[in-house]
Amino acid sequence: MLMNGVVAQSMRDKGVGYKINWGVGLPALRQMASEYGKDYALAVELWKEDIRECKILATLIMPASDMEADLVDIWVSQLPNVEMAEMAAFNLFWHLDGAKRHALAWLASGNVLEQICGYNVLSRLFMSGEDLTEREINEFVDQAQSAIVDDNMSVRRAVTNALLRFAQKGDVYRAMLKSAFKSYNLDIF
Repeated sequence: MLMNGVVAQSMRDKGVGYKINWGVGLPALRQMASEYGKDYALAVELWKEDIRECKILATLIMPASDMEADLVDIWVSQLPNVEMAEMAAFNLFWHLDGAKRHALAWLASGNVLEQICGYNVLSRLFMSGEDLTEREINEFVDQAQSAIVDDNMSVRRAVTNALLRFAQKGDVYRAMLKSAFKSYNLDIF
């Protein structure tokens, strides 16, 4: 009943492929997830399906506190596209114990979807007031300097958002980024 064929077809036309895609909107999926509640076993089974709505529901109902590092590694390695990388980051991964550690590792991976996921997780963490150590800041800035010139527009968008969120933490952070990116001709800080 919630199927939106126009949305599903538009996604297929843009190359966002799933075995099945009903085009159900995120508000309806969030409502379904609230009715199910947090359920580890169901989330694991839903993630296994190559169905857009099942994967999104899995990210919404998985209890972050129950997700072990090996399962996180499996899920991030199975991200099928940018949409799901964003959904997993925003709905689940930023809530994980060790989210910052995972995100920083994903930034350094050669996998575009992992990088997108990592920058989106960091964006959420920065918005929630998470701090980085000096070493983590250096790692984040080094990776961001490489990613900001990436050929992939989705990577550039994710890194730009993370940089903006980091800069919003205060004047010291903004000045740090202005200095680090002065030769990049960015006018985002």
